[in-house]
Amino acid sequence: MRKFLISLAAVAAVTAAAPALANEGRVDLHGGLVWAGGDSEATAGVAAGYDWDMGSSGFFGIEGSADQVLVDGADPYFGLSGRIGGKVAGGKGKLYAVGGYTFGEGEDSPHAGVGYEHMLGAKVYGKVEYRHFFVDDFEDLNAAVIGVGIRF
Repeated sequence: MRKFLISLAAVAAVTAAAPALANEGRVDLHGGLVWAGGDSEATAGVAAGYDWDMGSSGFFGIEGSADQVLVDGADPYFGLSGRIGGKVAGGKGKLYAVGGYTFGEGEDSPHAGVGYEHMLGAKVYGKVEYRHFFVDDFEDLNAAVIGVGIRF
């Protein structure tokens, strides 16, 4: 829990400093599947982040997330990630690579993945994302989610 609070404070500090570079914040709800070793379970979560423009065709950002595998006895897990990518589809889409660290009551692990967001309206976007978790003591874990979010 201490790692989560320190990570959350770091995200808040960077986000609070962002108005001088203001581009866009975002929040989304997502759900999907996690799998490893032939077993799979449903998962659901929330993510919040901030993206900065790198010219007219690129961006980078930070994100904090909280997810729950939807099975009895599973502990929530939290992530702190960075992402970098390009603007596509006439500026309506964002294709990106994501990487960071996931932690919780179980095994902490680095993660890496790819995703795509597409604007569905003036402020609403849909997303698909895949992440691979490099777990030390257990078999590596994978997650694929879809979600909907709001940019502000």
